[in-house]
Amino acid sequence: MTREEFLVAGRRPEEDDTAAVSRALADSFAVTRLSDAINWARKYSFFSYPFVTACCGMEFMAVSGARFDLDRFGLSLPRFTPRQADLMMVVGTITHRQAPILLRVYEQMAEPKWVMSFGACTSSGGPYNNYAVVQGIDTIIPVDIYVPGCPPHPEAVIDGLLKLQERVQRERPGVPYRGRHGSGRPLEG
Repeated sequence: MTREEFLVAGRRPEEDDTAAVSRALADSFAVTRLSDAINWARKYSFFSYPFVTACCGMEFMAVSGARFDLDRFGLSLPRFTPRQADLMMVVGTITHRQAPILLRVYEQMAEPKWVMSFGACTSSGGPYNNYAVVQGIDTIIPVDIYVPGCPPHPEAVIDGLLKLQERVQRERPGVPYRGRHGSGRPLEG
């Protein structure tokens, strides 16, 4: 078989070589923007940094286990160094004494980075309305996704992760996302 015969082996008698090749490869190519391809890859490759402090940690361990299988959503092994993580999962009560540590870990994370507030205590202070507990981590760092509950169910965590994946898919390079909550202002005192 010559090279020419090989190239047009699937050709119909009435079509030319170009039409035969385009018909044969029509389902084989996808055309997209580079930024869309990068965002698609990013949304399925989260490297989480779990900042676990209190009782919500038990639910975090449950959702990280085999029953709920976060690997399906691209959230596999946690990274316990902020320089290798891009998703900080703040889980449990944050006291004012822990707040500077939380801020330092957030600042050490490379861009792009996202924050998930996991549970009522992290999002709003929960039942602890006193001088020792931070009333929502959005007063310290910007938060992308809030997962409600005391403690939140694993299904709620997965729903929050899916919403974060949608957000990452819609992001554009150089354009800040408008859905972030909190000022992320420096701590006073």
